[in-house]
Amino acid sequence: MARRARGRRRWRVLGALLLVAIIGGAAGWWHLHHWRPERKLFPMQGVEIGSEDAADGQPVDWKALKAIGADFAYVDASASAFARDPAFSRNLDDARAAGLQVGAVHRYDPCQPADRQSANFVTVVPRDPKLLPPAVELVRLADDCPIKVTDAAVESELMTFLNQIETHTGKPSLLKVGPAFERRYHIAHALDRNLWLMRNRFQPEYAHRPWSVWTANDQLQTTALDSPVRWLVVQP
Repeated sequence: MARRARGRRRWRVLGALLLVAIIGGAAGWWHLHHWRPERKLFPMQGVEIGSEDAADGQPVDWKALKAIGADFAYVDASASAFARDPAFSRNLDDARAAGLQVGAVHRYDPCQPADRQSANFVTVVPRDPKLLPPAVELVRLADDCPIKVTDAAVESELMTFLNQIETHTGKPSLLKVGPAFERRYHIAHALDRNLWLMRNRFQPEYAHRPWSVWTANDQLQTTALDSPVRWLVVQP
């Protein structure tokens, strides 16, 4: 009898622990998907939007994003040497109409020559002084390039690309550097540009110098869109 009682107590304890774990996991999931940095700490907040953020091809509801607190938007424009976001022009116009400041993002490809990528960017992004500084996403490594690209060549070509798009936009670029890219190429210290870093919930430190823009939550659930959005803040 005593053995049976001990067994029942053990199962009750295990069941209680399992229930606590389930509740804790659900609470953690909810917190992550609804958390934004406090406005009093980061007064300027915004979003990054691309064509994949529009549900079933429907336009992004920019007025709703403005209503929930977006002050600015970075809109995906081009990638590599040939890819272009088909929703860029519409997103640019609609975001401005909703009262947001807007900037363009290029997803850099270390496998492609700088000249081809800059030509792609300037074809898509207008020369407009009202645009925010252009952002260059540095996430992809050169490991899978069909032709070997050295680390020195990555830095050299990237510098060429930045010079060319900055001549077009008239503004220094913002480097959106991923952790793996920074570990490999140490771009944050090699190039004197403002940084855009990424880390959910906690401020990123992998660049070892201050950031200007932070992707604070790349899975934020909002009433503005059916899909999660990438929520950004600016260093005050």
